[in-house]
Amino acid sequence: MSGETRRALVVSPTQAAKAAEERLRATYDFVPVDQAEMIIALGGDGYMLQTLHSMLEARRIVPVFGMNLGTVGFLMNEWRLERLEQRLEAAKMFKVNPLRMIVDTVDGERFSIPAINEVSLLRETRQTAKLEVQVNGRVVLPELVCDGVLVATPAGSTAYNLSAHGPILPLGSALVALTPISPFRPRRWRGAILPENTVIRFTVLDPVKRPVSAVADQREVRDVAQVEIKIDRATPLTLLFDPEHTLDDRIAAEQFIA
Repeated sequence: MSGETRRALVVSPTQAAKAAEERLRATYDFVPVDQAEMIIALGGDGYMLQTLHSMLEARRIVPVFGMNLGTVGFLMNEWRLERLEQRLEAAKMFKVNPLRMIVDTVDGERFSIPAINEVSLLRETRQTAKLEVQVNGRVVLPELVCDGVLVATPAGSTAYNLSAHGPILPLGSALVALTPISPFRPRRWRGAILPENTVIRFTVLDPVKRPVSAVADQREVRDVAQVEIKIDRATPLTLLFDPEHTLDDRIAAEQFIA
């Protein structure tokens, strides 16, 4: 990428990120976000997701190069002050197609929310959730009794999905993971791997006695009646990674961590 590309700098409110911001602004030139052709994000994975969601809400999407000043930093590059221009020139692009969650609540409200990592349905009380699961209009599980269930993208497959014992999906696999969270019935069902063009629909079978919330990354809707999830190809996102530290490599490495 050209060194003349207009860049904006967005920063997590942590002390470490703010200190890094001062050093970057003293060394490089930045423009306001609404004038930028690229965004540099300082923080952790949560802040990267926040940045991507902000672009989706503003309907102005540009590539994002993140530098890790958080904890895990799975979606981030290493923090370094030096040679930023050269790093951006050499950066590799990775396209992310977010999920789109369409939610109907018990009260008749409807919400449409994007998710970059996963959409999860979670019980709201001590009562387990009871869900009907449809795939492309066909009922595949008439009753799933569980603490919850989630649908994860390849980029999100090493996050909540992995902690729920879901599969790690290679980037470019054009797949999504459907993973139960503490399933009770059917007891031996461990989830499914589905083509990314699949439409998945969950119907809450007893939403009053067994209320369920739906969460798209960090945005929650409570007391849901039905949730439809599918890939949103209209708003692809672009992440930039150092060639020696790509997201592909990170996802592959996660499969060998004990």
